Amino acid sequence: MNKAITDGLTFMPPAFGNGLGTWSSEDGTPGSATWNGSPDAALVPADQDFGGCLELTKNTAVTKLRYMGDTPILPGCYLRIRARVKAMSGNLPSVRIAGWAGSGTTTHVAGVVETGASVALTAYGKVETIEAIVGTGNRGGVGMSWGTTAILGHFGLDLTGANGGVVRIDDIEIEDITSAFLRNMMDWVDVRDYGAVGDGVANDAVAFEAADAAAAASGRTVLVSTGTYFLDADVQFEAPVRFEGLVTMPDNRRLSLTRSFDLPSYAAAFGDEELGFKKAFQALLNWADHDSLDLRGRRIEVTQPIDMQAAVNNKTTFATRRIIRNGQFNVVDGPAWAPTVVTSQASYNQTSDTTLTAVANIANIPVGSLVEGAGVGREVYVTSINVGAATLQLSQPLYGVAGTQTYTFTRFKYVLDFGGFASLSKMTLADMELQCNGFASGVMLPPAGSVFQFRDCDITRPKNRAITSSGRGCQGMLVDRCQFTSDESASRSQDRISIAINTNANDVKLRDNRGVHFRHFAVLGGTGNIISGNHWFQGDTEPVGLRLPGLVLVGTNVVSTITGNYVDNSFIEWTNEYESDPDFGNQFSFGGLTITGNNFIASDVASWFSFIVLKPYGSGHTLQGFNMSGNAFRVFSTTIDRVETVDTSFAPLNRYSMKNITVEANTFNGISQVTANPVTVQHDQATEATVWSVNAAGYLPFGGLARNVESIVTEGAVTGPLGERRGDMPYVTVEQGGGGQKVDLNWEAASKGTAHVRIRMDNPA
Repeated sequence: MNKAITDGLTFMPPAFGNGLGTWSSEDGTPGSATWNGSPDAALVPADQDFGGCLELTKNTAVTKLRYMGDTPILPGCYLRIRARVKAMSGNLPSVRIAGWAGSGTTTHVAGVVETGASVALTAYGKVETIEAIVGTGNRGGVGMSWGTTAILGHFGLDLTGANGGVVRIDDIEIEDITSAFLRNMMDWVDVRDYGAVGDGVANDAVAFEAADAAAAASGRTVLVSTGTYFLDADVQFEAPVRFEGLVTMPDNRRLSLTRSFDLPSYAAAFGDEELGFKKAFQALLNWADHDSLDLRGRRIEVTQPIDMQAAVNNKTTFATRRIIRNGQFNVVDGPAWAPTVVTSQASYNQTSDTTLTAVANIANIPVGSLVEGAGVGREVYVTSINVGAATLQLSQPLYGVAGTQTYTFTRFKYVLDFGGFASLSKMTLADMELQCNGFASGVMLPPAGSVFQFRDCDITRPKNRAITSSGRGCQGMLVDRCQFTSDESASRSQDRISIAINTNANDVKLRDNRGVHFRHFAVLGGTGNIISGNHWFQGDTEPVGLRLPGLVLVGTNVVSTITGNYVDNSFIEWTNEYESDPDFGNQFSFGGLTITGNNFIASDVASWFSFIVLKPYGSGHTLQGFNMSGNAFRVFSTTIDRVETVDTSFAPLNRYSMKNITVEANTFNGISQVTANPVTVQHDQATEATVWSVNAAGYLPFGGLARNVESIVTEGAVTGPLGERRGDMPYVTVEQGGGGQKVDLNWEAASKGTAHVRIRMDNPA
């Protein structure tokens, strides 16, 4: 680059032979004294070395020669000032290039170097070449770095040393030598040209902003050349930027690369992918220029949990759509991944059923810890603590605790931990893989917020959890087309500890996901869930092995749909373990669940295994509003008794209050007992009797009673003892037999024959 050519600028001062009225004996500013008419200056028309030249006699401590024209100083432009000098007689002085830096015609810029290296003249008639380079940037070879404040200069030379010497000076040359520092054809602007120092100490933020403004105005890229640049201010680049050097910033300062907003750019800026990701996420939540952070397929080696709120630093709430996409986190083992475990005594009262009081050692209990102890349901977490009051809040009530007992609080360590936010909504992870490698858990959701999304993600080998909700940040969560692979495939089903997903809030959608060998695929604590198109399998190699629930629904009236899933070597469990008083009272009882069109598969399991298990944690509960239809049940290697059951470990169901239950059009293979409601039972009465006892036991789901008869159809004639045909209609009595699962057909006279009786276990809603 040469500004004299590209922009038509004039740097070269006029020859001395044109007159000395433009050559100052002071600083070169307007009004300063000139050499014109001075007895110490003479024009020599024909020197044997120089041709026309200027002869000066040194009679002051510093004899100055300055061109009075304004030589422009431009960012990124470097000028070389050169003079050839020789001593003629008298004392031999020293010579140096010198100038005056100005931010205006008469405004001096203080604090910059205005002289070059001094050269001593050692012999008469010997020609010495004196030169120095001036520019805005602090570059090697630039002896006079003036920064961006100076916009002009007056250049020439100084004679120093003993007085009385006579020297001759050839015409002074000023030329643009920017090409010595930059490419001849460049599409970038270097931050050093705008005053950046790059020593890791000086604050280069202003220089970065200036370079960006110049690049944006000219359609070029900013180059952060080699060095370490400390930025103690928020810096936003409007132009594309390329990093050869590194950036350091305090945690509370933000770097926004609006035209280079991706992980590779931030990793290059900070020299570290993990730190680069944190600073990129900080920018994502602080500027509106981008809705997504693209990792560009890069893999980040993660050595410790990433506290996402601490990375942002200045926000605890955020509710605008943001996406992190297209990359991989790979966990590197180390002590930072060890869970924090605290054992403390605390008190619990059902009147404040999500609070523990008088908590010992509370200051050491981290928010987001899993709570374990007698009477504590699965996936109960600490949502907040009050150290002064020695109380903590729980994500769910406890079903079986009263008074004081000891609890264990375990805070797992997550690759991406959003738990530091007070509320975060509309955050999405898309096309991401978290390689937990058995060392770390996956993602901790924020304690509050809505519509957190996971799309096309893999969470592989989490140590304890893949996705954890410690509060209500799972409201409306969407998990679509993701794969969850545990680190426990070699373990027996009952020995596994990891859980793929848990939720506490409502309206969660789990769709088209795959879960492999977790203790539980999902523990869902809210209502309004849609679980569709998923495949989870939890088998092991143990003969007649135990199986654990893949899907746990916690709540009575769950208003949820389970459709089109592949339930493999696990079962669906439905409980109310999140109630501090789990006995039936004024609340809804179990209901609002639809299970349709699923494939249920199991192999080599015990005969008492069932695919649908209803487990009330308190007495008095019933089933009101349930549809299980169009499912395929199949068992290999062994057979099981039935597909559904009630786990009475805590309490049985109230069979006398069941309503609106549909169990139909299911297929059964490897199952001893078919179940349906309503069920049509064929009764063959071989001997005459006035009461035919029709047994529906086994057919009715969940051990239901034979409470209603929808229809009676006789097959062939009903006859008496002499073969006479009967024409009367029997009446029915229900809930007969010791288990209440029979109905009696009562005839006017003793009769025999075949009847098809359609029996229900429920009443209409």
